[in-house]
Amino acid sequence: MTGTPSDNDSDGGRNDGSDDDSDDSDGNDGDSGDGRAPPNATVSLPADVVERYRKFSRFNSPYPAHRSGRAVDLYPGDGVGRSPVAGTVREVRSVGCPDRPYAAAEDHLIVVDLDDEWCARADAPPGTVARILHVIPEVAPGDRVAVGDALGPTTRSGFFGQWVDDHVHLGFRPPDADPLRASGSLPVAVDGPVEPVAWDGTGPVVERGPTHVVLDGPRRDESGPPFAALASDEGAPLDGGLTHYAGGGAFGTGERTAGTERRTAAADGPTVSLFGTTIGTATAHGTAGEPGPPRVEWEPVDVLANGERVVGLSLFAARGARFGVKVVCPDREFAVGESVTVEIVPSDDPVRLGVG
Repeated sequence: MTGTPSDNDSDGGRNDGSDDDSDDSDGNDGDSGDGRAPPNATVSLPADVVERYRKFSRFNSPYPAHRSGRAVDLYPGDGVGRSPVAGTVREVRSVGCPDRPYAAAEDHLIVVDLDDEWCARADAPPGTVARILHVIPEVAPGDRVAVGDALGPTTRSGFFGQWVDDHVHLGFRPPDADPLRASGSLPVAVDGPVEPVAWDGTGPVVERGPTHVVLDGPRRDESGPPFAALASDEGAPLDGGLTHYAGGGAFGTGERTAGTERRTAAADGPTVSLFGTTIGTATAHGTAGEPGPPRVEWEPVDVLANGERVVGLSLFAARGARFGVKVVCPDREFAVGESVTVEIVPSDDPVRLGVG
């Protein structure tokens, strides 16, 4: 990494945490071997499934599964890990995770054999398997689960940073693939638009945690889609860790077409900007057989809050009129009610947080 934002940071194996797990999916393995499931078959989460959660993200993580569009994080907001899928629990197991003072000593994996009906709704091949992480299982092999069923409480996993809210990590494997391997996940898309909401970069602090604050802004009137996200200058709803992870992405703004999400405004040109500064380059997933809107490789920039460098912005799609922008700032203190102005400036030493 470059740009050490605190004394606790170190190169490699650092203690910042990250916004997800070790589902390091390269997409090159995981074919069923019997012709039933192409290795790049896209699983498209139905809108009524995603709308059960308070927010979601595809790219807010340094892990390969998210960087390649092969995982989604679903944030319930009430501490209950509810199932986004329907099927039969095949296996539950505890897994090791990075040692963090704020996190549990272990994480958990729940493997679900999906019902054919759920697979049909999600454009997934019959026999597709779901992998769910960050939930303490209160289910056992052989249990039937439906969408919305409680799987157990969410856990504070060492796989994500202290500023990250508890969430359900969801990935998929094709039929006959090994669901316990840390690679081989299928591409994941979300069936539903996300409204891009413009913001001038200024708002009061409405929430603060040990390593972050949430600002009151941007706002919207909720007459559009259920979910909204911060808009780039080009009008693309942004997703990811800006720019403390090497790359982020954009959400879809329109209906699905032929099994994938319609491309966003970011795909109309190669550059993406925010607050008048170029922040990244959009790369359409379709060129690599990957689903949905483009991922964005961040430019070397810094995020400033009231003129001071912070770690970055944690971006996602969220419900409600005020979904807030989360400023990751472990070494800066901003009081509730304090007005904060966010700026983006070029940098020759940007903050980059790594895995593990």
